[in-house]
Amino acid sequence: MNDRWMTVKDVAEYLQLSTDQIYRLAQQGKIPASKVGARWRFKRQKIDKWVENQSVAHRAQLLLGEGRGV
Repeated sequence: MNDRWMTVKDVAEYLQLSTDQIYRLAQQGKIPASKVGARWRFKRQKIDKWVENQSVAHRAQLLLGEGRGV
C-alpha cells in the first residue's frame, strides 16, 4: 500500500540519504512531513511527488542557467 506512513529510517533508505539529512530536511520544512509527538512521519505518495517536483525545479534551474555558478 502506497499510502502508509513511513519513518525517518524508511525515507532515508527509500531516497538513499542519511537519516540526519532527512531530519534536517523535515525540520527546515523542505520535505513533506508530519510530526507525531516527537517523531517525524512521511506519506510515501507525498515523498514521491516531492521528488518529482525537485527534479522539475532542478531542470528549470539548469535551463535558466542558474545551476552554472555564473
